[in-house]
Amino acid sequence: MNETRRRVLAALADGPVSGPALADELGVSRAAVWKHVEAIREAGFGVESGDEGYRLTSVPEYGGLAIAHGLDAPYEIEYHDTVGSTNDRARQLADDGASDVVVVADEQTGGRGRLDREWAAPPGGVYASILTRPTVPPSQVPLATLAAAVAVTRAAREAGIDARIKWPNDVLVAVDDGADDEEPAHRKLAGILTEMEGEADRVSWLVVGIGVNANVAAADLPPTATSLREQLGEEVDRRVFLQRVLEEYHELGTDADAVLPAWREHALTLGQHVRVETPTGEVVGDAVDIESPGALLVETDDGIVRVSAGDCEHLRPVDAA
Repeated sequence: MNETRRRVLAALADGPVSGPALADELGVSRAAVWKHVEAIREAGFGVESGDEGYRLTSVPEYGGLAIAHGLDAPYEIEYHDTVGSTNDRARQLADDGASDVVVVADEQTGGRGRLDREWAAPPGGVYASILTRPTVPPSQVPLATLAAAVAVTRAAREAGIDARIKWPNDVLVAVDDGADDEEPAHRKLAGILTEMEGEADRVSWLVVGIGVNANVAAADLPPTATSLREQLGEEVDRRVFLQRVLEEYHELGTDADAVLPAWREHALTLGQHVRVETPTGEVVGDAVDIESPGALLVETDDGIVRVSAGDCEHLRPVDAA
């Protein structure tokens, strides 16, 4: 996204500001300022022209420039109405040498989750893939997945949803399914898919894909999922929601020591009797903690087992055993 255009937009938001004053401030021609203002209008922003200059009057609900406007995180935004997969597009940008870019789409036609499972991504969701080039070894990449889960959970809770994290990367919400069980059922609100390329001692690029069922109709979701709209009873501001996710993710990325405590704070898995399907077999026991860079510690009949990867199923709370 054009950095000058973002600066023009920021100036309009603080306006009114005259074309000549803006041209002098940015070091561009008045004609260039006019072209940027017209492009901003075409992006759906309301811009009035008066005796005192230009003034921003409204911001569109979604879109690349709208998400970038007021975003307190150092990412460029590439927006698509429809894309096959935001992760695939981010990988293409990585191959081209890009960094610190977030690919956002209103709809994905080829969305996928972990283990290449299909991920329903109809219009109205928040689908974003964050491309960065962190200076960490590949062994530390799982922390990025945990950070993304925390970022989504925090944004959901700010929106009024009691979201919790299921190890390692699912964000769930308790729902009333009409059953008489003491423990509420949980449905999936969001998922995260992390991909990377690198060498033994360093990451070349990292893509963290985030899919959130934001304003998706219940009829468009599988029965195991829910959406922000379904839980709130009204649509959420996707622009603000995604900005908060990106800001929280960036903040956690600057302080790796804060990730695990934040994850524990919102964890649903800890304190559960779980079954984890791992590449080497099944692990059954009590989920007691998590350790860097993201392994789940399960207390089994044979002692503590450290699980680095697998599919986790919550069987019951430990105190209900």
